[in-house]
Amino acid sequence: MVEESNKDQSTEQKILAAAKEVFIEQGLAGARMQDIADKAGINKALLHYYFRSKDKLFEMVFHEAAMKFLPKVTMLFEAEMPLFDKIRVFVDNYISMLIDNPFIPLFVLNEVHKNPTDYITRLWGGRTPPVAEFAAHVQREIAAGNIRPVNPFHLMMNMISMCVFPFVGRPIIKGVFKLENDQFMKLMEERKTLVADFIINSIKL
Repeated sequence: MVEESNKDQSTEQKILAAAKEVFIEQGLAGARMQDIADKAGINKALLHYYFRSKDKLFEMVFHEAAMKFLPKVTMLFEAEMPLFDKIRVFVDNYISMLIDNPFIPLFVLNEVHKNPTDYITRLWGGRTPPVAEFAAHVQREIAAGNIRPVNPFHLMMNMISMCVFPFVGRPIIKGVFKLENDQFMKLMEERKTLVADFIINSIKL
């Protein structure tokens, strides 16, 4: 019984790994269940036994990625850490997650537009994203005269949008600049430092 359970888990993980590769290569719209089955080395009937639809499978892949990233954000925003270090760690972690899962931004945008409040609450496990803690930290730094006056929520939107936009516009960016995928990913690695420097220099006195 235990052996059968382990086998099920092994097959499920193999499917999820294959699905992630296919979603990265083809996106949600372009991916086919047959492609995922082929990549996992199983037949399509077995794939449907484990996951009824492509959307359900994608949600599992997304959830797995989100659960690795979101707890880090919560811990980071609540941590006792200098603001500039917090910004650098956030940008590094966020872009790293997007490099590993470049299909996530478009999926999130699509889901959020359907039902913003419900989706965000569900995504964060029933709690509110810890933006208030980050905003309070920014306000303390302003009051102490350590950084320029700035609306904390504009600061956070700048951080997020500068990380996310290249992945949302990836086909356009690759097409306009004639980039192969490895060249695009190299640029994204460079952005970990460039985005953090840009944000910090915008508020540094």
